[in-house]
Amino acid sequence: MIAIFKRELNACFDMPPGYVFIAVYDLFAGYFFFSFNLYGNSTDMRALFEMMFTVTLFLIPILTMRLMSEDRRAHTDQLLLMAPVSTTGIVMGKLLAALLVYLVAMAITLVQAFMLSCFAPVEWSVILGHFIGLFLLGAALIAVGLLISTLTENQIIAAIGGFCVGFFLILLDSLAGLIKNTVLAGFVTDLSFQTHYRNFTLGIFNLADVVFYLSMTTLFVFLTVCAFEKRRIA
Repeated sequence: MIAIFKRELNACFDMPPGYVFIAVYDLFAGYFFFSFNLYGNSTDMRALFEMMFTVTLFLIPILTMRLMSEDRRAHTDQLLLMAPVSTTGIVMGKLLAALLVYLVAMAITLVQAFMLSCFAPVEWSVILGHFIGLFLLGAALIAVGLLISTLTENQIIAAIGGFCVGFFLILLDSLAGLIKNTVLAGFVTDLSFQTHYRNFTLGIFNLADVVFYLSMTTLFVFLTVCAFEKRRIA
């Protein structure tokens, strides 16, 4: 798994997607920081993080679109399938590499918070809540993108598919409002990524929300392993 992790991490920075992801993510974070905090003369970073929630949804597919599809296109996936590494190890190596790139991009928000704290008190509980929430959201969306990337060798299709599935999972709470059955509506709401992100925005660390995101990440990793293992057997 470590070898796959290193290989994938190097690949992220040997090709544009890794740099593009970090640059665009930090560009948006910088713009919102200037607009809401510096120009707005405020230490409240809620608006910034709320916007970064949307930015994360749009940008994660750029990061994940090549994770598996590039190997399929270049036929290097056959080497991975024959390597003395478990399928789970291959998938986890790729997931962790993408997650590290995402974490590097996210780090700018903590730098911004520290800059604000040098001039005025900040609500660290809310800031850390948003940060942890965004990290868990990103992990789940990366797992979603990894699965979609496994199913196609076309990176554009992988990016669009990853975005569509992620967008659907985030909007489930809105779709639940169209369901008349209250039990079913509640169940659908509980599956929404946005529903479980709200507590983090208030600085509330709810274990159930953490478990939800970790469970969704694990589920999509499992589905990716199954899809990849099917090709190994074939």
